[in-house]
Amino acid sequence: MQTSSDRHEYPAHWEADVVLRDGGTARVRPITVDDAERLVSFYEQVSDESKYYRFFAPYPRLSAKDVHRFTHHDFVDRVGLAATVGGEFIATVRYDRIGPDGAPASSPADEAEVAFLVQDAHQGRGIASALLEHIAAVARERGIRRFAAEVLPANSKMIKVFTDAGYTQKRSFEDGVVRLEFGLEPTDRSLAVQQAREQRAEARSVQRLLAPGSVAVIGAGRTPGGVGRSLLDNIRDAGFTGRLYAVNKALPPERKELDGAAGVPAHRSVRDIDGPVDLAVVAVPADDVPETVAECGEHGVQGIVVVSAGYAEAGPDGRERQRALVRQARSYGMRLIGPNAFGVINTSPEVRLNASLAPQMPRPGRIGLFAQSGAIGIALLSRLHRRGGGVTGVTGVSTFVSSGNRADVSGNDVMQYWYDDPDTDVALMYLESIGNPRKFTRLARRTAAVKPLVVVQGARHGSGPRGHAVRATRLPHATVSALLRQAGVIRVDTITELVDAGLLLARQPLPSGPRVAILGNSESLGLLTYDACLAEGLRPHRPLDLTTGASAADFHAALSRALADDTCDAVVVTAIPALGEPPTDDAALAGALRSAAAATPSKPVLVVHVELGGLAEALSAAASTAPQPAPAAPARPETQATHPAPPDGGRPPTATTPVTASTRATPPGPAVPAAPLTPVSLPEDAHLIPAYPAAERAVRALAHSVAYAQWRRDAADPGKVPGYEDIDERSAAALIDAQLTRGESLTLGTEETRALLGAYGIHVHRALPAPTADAAVEAARTLGRPVALKVTAPHLRHRADLGGVRLDLADEEQLRRAYAELTDQLGTPEELSPVVQRMAPRGVDTIVRAVIDPAAGAALSFGLAGAPSQLLGDMAHRLIPVTDREAASLVRSIRTAPLLFGWRGSAPVDTPALEELLLRVSRLVDDHPEVVAVGLEPVVVATHGVSVLSASVRLAPPPARDDLGPRTLPAY
Repeated sequence: MQTSSDRHEYPAHWEADVVLRDGGTARVRPITVDDAERLVSFYEQVSDESKYYRFFAPYPRLSAKDVHRFTHHDFVDRVGLAATVGGEFIATVRYDRIGPDGAPASSPADEAEVAFLVQDAHQGRGIASALLEHIAAVARERGIRRFAAEVLPANSKMIKVFTDAGYTQKRSFEDGVVRLEFGLEPTDRSLAVQQAREQRAEARSVQRLLAPGSVAVIGAGRTPGGVGRSLLDNIRDAGFTGRLYAVNKALPPERKELDGAAGVPAHRSVRDIDGPVDLAVVAVPADDVPETVAECGEHGVQGIVVVSAGYAEAGPDGRERQRALVRQARSYGMRLIGPNAFGVINTSPEVRLNASLAPQMPRPGRIGLFAQSGAIGIALLSRLHRRGGGVTGVTGVSTFVSSGNRADVSGNDVMQYWYDDPDTDVALMYLESIGNPRKFTRLARRTAAVKPLVVVQGARHGSGPRGHAVRATRLPHATVSALLRQAGVIRVDTITELVDAGLLLARQPLPSGPRVAILGNSESLGLLTYDACLAEGLRPHRPLDLTTGASAADFHAALSRALADDTCDAVVVTAIPALGEPPTDDAALAGALRSAAAATPSKPVLVVHVELGGLAEALSAAASTAPQPAPAAPARPETQATHPAPPDGGRPPTATTPVTASTRATPPGPAVPAAPLTPVSLPEDAHLIPAYPAAERAVRALAHSVAYAQWRRDAADPGKVPGYEDIDERSAAALIDAQLTRGESLTLGTEETRALLGAYGIHVHRALPAPTADAAVEAARTLGRPVALKVTAPHLRHRADLGGVRLDLADEEQLRRAYAELTDQLGTPEELSPVVQRMAPRGVDTIVRAVIDPAAGAALSFGLAGAPSQLLGDMAHRLIPVTDREAASLVRSIRTAPLLFGWRGSAPVDTPALEELLLRVSRLVDDHPEVVAVGLEPVVVATHGVSVLSASVRLAPPPARDDLGPRTLPAY
């Protein structure tokens, strides 16, 4: 509870920027005594009807007493918030704490009356909904648990604001007034409503940047050349469908156009443009940007792309300049891409916007592309555009955003846009930093459920670029990557992999499993593909060698049989230059493959080509005609036999189909006629086949597709978080509260740790201190023999390899001898801190850890104790809360998991008991965010049951959860 000395301190942490339903922004802040004139001006612009709905009577103007009451708050029992644009009020909300009788009250009263007023010109923008989220968060902070609101029945818009919020409500009607009461604790429904509104608002804000009706390039040079002029020319040359303007403050008053830019009106200032401007592309020196942004804001520009450099990437002064830029843009309700941005592209025929430094408009397609680096953005656009010299560009780009310093619009915002963008099927992202990993993971999980999301992250082994504001995370990069994969993100290591995977996912269906058929005209290339499949964890069939004399018809027949085989989930076709007479034409081979693939569109097909300059282009070209076989009986299943990987890693068998120039034989069984081939028109949406110059690249892309498809199937049934009747949540909460009174952050003692974990059914074996040999003997009597004697000094803990542990001590003589050996070899008892513990059943030593990271959230980790986890880093991770299916997956995700399941004839251990332990730890951390770290090491998993031999728990005040609070943009 606050004291009288701090009840009136201005709560600066309540200030926030929010994105509204139409994509614009507003500033939410507390109302203060300095806002009297703003409040009066705001009220004068509200219609009489809105005033009537607010005060239940005609109320044309505010009295001096009203103004004083509405601007003087104690920020505890009386709070007012305002939404502002350009420094002026556009909406207000306030609460007054009341007692059971409805009269003004102070704490501990936990109910308040709430009321809104929104300017008519801004109604319908979602302002009241956003203000309700913020005033509710403020009220919870001040100990208020319920809101009450009285609304006239005719005020249906305001009733809808309350009823749609998702809180638990009670409604009554008395004396012609609707009274609504609702609790303020977030519910699953209120969070879902909040996140849905967030998605719509942020998606709309990006749409306004990518699909403007009019664009002004500010800083366009009077003659060709320079950054600004290049941007203008690129927009014009791409055929932008909207209105385009050039702005140059040095333009002579009599000039209305720039040299070489006929048809583009030119102005000295954006203010001089007669008509609205939706997007401003700013390419002026950094010192001139504030004036430019002010002009844009006053003209009503909706968004800006700042290409100008000289901001946070330039050092501390630039960082402060960047903060001021973001604050200024948001004060006018504008979203900002950049600064130091490469630009944006939208290839939609309805827009055709190339507001970037890319001199050529990318080919239209279904891939959305986001890059924080302009240089990487150029490389990605180039790779996607090329048809040769690497992976073929089987599809183009739908939208491209290069965010530069990512000061405002980030990958999260663009992901919100792509989520329901009908023109984007696959999202590719190059990230050098993740500003809000918790939100990114949440959005990625939702996006990946409907379309693939492929991410490569730069700066993995060092700090991110200086221009990026990044939240500190204590989790290693490998852990963050594992958590992203759990959320459905396809994590790749290079931009080559990024493009390889994106091209496959953009035009080929997801495979139903890991079984891969391999066929082609090179036995060696087929074997390389086979080995690559094994290395990626796929299950390849034996390669089918068509020999170098294979014709297009032979490829068509073999591919048709492979696709018809129920034991095949995907096909990799390998091709080298044909040696037949005459050699197979690239276009004919491409047509044959596409025709066969079109007949079975449910399975992906990839091509590995070697020195076939025209094949990649032919495969990716828009279809006009292609060979189509005559109807035929289905191939016999045995024509493509499944052969698992050889147990000894030896050379796989190959199926060879001899082919001669005069006669081309096919495997036994009903044949698919190779001729005649009738050209037919393929539909526009026919699957285009991606081609790769190396087997390893094709197979790796396919492996990513297989893993993603499996994630999609698992996500459809994620499992459940089980409840355990023996969990005592109240006792655990009481113990935590009692311990936190001792300090802000502390590590629990041994007995407190055992008590807290015990409340969640996690039993830790007792370990009694043994400062002397006699004490060790007495401890063994208390615990029961056989016992273990081990040292607990920090430098020797969990180091059995240094001889700090003696096991299976069955009698007093053995115990005393072991005690003497330890103290003689390793140090004095005071240095070693030895303990005695009853022997646990033999099994596999494992580690279970949980940590709450302020940026990434709560994560559960598992691995084998000792060298596997410490030396090899063989740990698996899952986001908390963990479901039963995720716990089972976690146990099986580590590379050393076979040791748990009977490797080389050993007895399998009790993995169900291990999974239950993981679920209980997950529940503990999820139920009590004050538990910021848990370590169980070692956990011995025996054939029956698990034994936790050592445990540690760290408590701290729970980190702030911005994902549970109101919608806000990152603060600057």
